[in-house]
Amino acid sequence: MSRFVMSRFFTFRFIKPRFILRILLGISLAAPAWAQTVAIRAGNLIDPGTGTVAKNQIILVKDKKIVEVGPSVAIPSEADVVDLSSEYVMPGVMDAHTHITQSVQYFRELDANYLREDTPFRALRGLWTGQTLLNAGVTTVRDVGNDANFATVALRRAIDRGWFVGPTVLTAGKIIAPFGGQTGGIPAEIGPFWQFEYYDADNVAEIRKAVHENIYYGADLIKLVADNSAYHYSVEEIRAAVDEAHHAGKAVAVHVMGGEAASNVIEGGVDSIEHGFFLSDDQLRRMKEKGIFLSGTDFPTAHFAAGEFPGAQKVGAAIIDRLARAYKIGVKMAFGTDIVTDAPNETRADMTWDYLAIWRSAGVPPAEILKCMTTNNAELFRISKERGAIAKGLFADIIAMPESPLDNIESLRKVNFVMKNGAIVRKAK
Repeated sequence: MSRFVMSRFFTFRFIKPRFILRILLGISLAAPAWAQTVAIRAGNLIDPGTGTVAKNQIILVKDKKIVEVGPSVAIPSEADVVDLSSEYVMPGVMDAHTHITQSVQYFRELDANYLREDTPFRALRGLWTGQTLLNAGVTTVRDVGNDANFATVALRRAIDRGWFVGPTVLTAGKIIAPFGGQTGGIPAEIGPFWQFEYYDADNVAEIRKAVHENIYYGADLIKLVADNSAYHYSVEEIRAAVDEAHHAGKAVAVHVMGGEAASNVIEGGVDSIEHGFFLSDDQLRRMKEKGIFLSGTDFPTAHFAAGEFPGAQKVGAAIIDRLARAYKIGVKMAFGTDIVTDAPNETRADMTWDYLAIWRSAGVPPAEILKCMTTNNAELFRISKERGAIAKGLFADIIAMPESPLDNIESLRKVNFVMKNGAIVRKAK
């Protein structure tokens, strides 16, 4: 154990319980009691999988799940009735690429962030951010690393136990990468402090071990970085990660931008490419053939610029071009954000909806965007039998808004009803 990691361990272990209790008691969104039975009158029920709307439906919810949906469902006398007859109702939004425990003002601060914030603090930020997103209608997040020493695993467990209200959280644990993680040029005297959030893995055996450790410590999926440095993973190394993860029932997500590294990732049979800003048409077609999702993290240029990301205009234009080509070619796409910076006068939820303009600019219609946010993400997350639709037997993750997002995708900014696992989190007045 390095001196840096040891210091973090002892910091966590000896924090006074009374201090932690005071923090937790100050959290505004406490866990609600789940109603036994809720009946929702849905005037306009959207099926994102088909882009259709069913009128005047009744959604019956009991014990966290949907038990009936239809126009003539009998409402039990003991049910709490929620009138959304003038609203547009749909499944909760899912974000395929989040870092809810991480936040800086500028991209260049990400390395130093490891030195300032310990795991308990990061977990509490994750709770704050998760609740902000949930209140806006984002009911499931796939958190793909950079969460200190498994902070998001702890957060997921606390939410799942009902201690706090929050979105469904899937976490990748520590990111697996060639030596150095996603840092660069750190002086040798400082030591490998990035190992707070990364596993260095430089051959097949090390990759397999890193996958095992992540799963042991509670990861729901595996995340690799393929091309952060001049060196990158081979097809054989990618396949090793995929083989180990898939045998354990876990999906594999890989950060890669393009070029030979991206070709290796595609041939390695991963489940999703994260970012892929510079993928060629041939690579996109190969992804379509293999059923690999593009989790494009389609940043607004304004977010890049505000965080002082080098080459913001150039990368922003490349993102729109790649997104348009991917949609035209027919690649499976997942809606994901990758927000790690703070924007002036915007919450993390506001910043999430800023991505809608990029999808519109790329010519992706509202119905397809909604599908990528729900149906597609549920498939990628391997939870289609649990979430992602409003159907009998699925968990009741339901949102509503006064205007149709099929007509104007920006209507998602006006979500005024949120139900999570059958409990009402937010209700229109």
